[in-house]
Amino acid sequence: MAESMRQGLRRADRTWTSPALRARQTAGALALPATVQPLLADHDPGDWAGRTFADVQAEEGDALAVWLADPNAAPHGGEPLSGLLLRAATFMNELVQLPGHTIAVTHAAMIRAAMLHVLGAPWQSYRKIDIEPLSMVDFRSDGGRWTLRAGSHRTGAGARV
Repeated sequence: MAESMRQGLRRADRTWTSPALRARQTAGALALPATVQPLLADHDPGDWAGRTFADVQAEEGDALAVWLADPNAAPHGGEPLSGLLLRAATFMNELVQLPGHTIAVTHAAMIRAAMLHVLGAPWQSYRKIDIEPLSMVDFRSDGGRWTLRAGSHRTGAGARV
């Protein structure tokens, strides 16, 4: 699927990828000569890695409830949501100052966190955003502020309401 998306990509002044193998492989399938950017790493679920939400809820329901209610909690031993949100804000604040077009190959968690930063949305909105695999999200800046642009990678047409 990634290979079919190649034609829809604009020329980039820089291309970055998460350190994760799957992100680097996606960049390769898109024919993007990407540089690893550690800030683009996926959210670290610690001990909960590879487990389903239902399994964690059944076995560690109290810890899961704490994690869902407190962005600073990390009962799984991984990264708290506040850490991910800070990384996304740091990345977006650094990127807004760079001229030109950047393509970043990263994870749904990082994209949601970047969206919250750009929109100024509260952390509680994080779990209300669904990002499908191989989604293209278009952030635009004027060098000082960000906007989020909706469109279609299939037709290039913008959304109309």
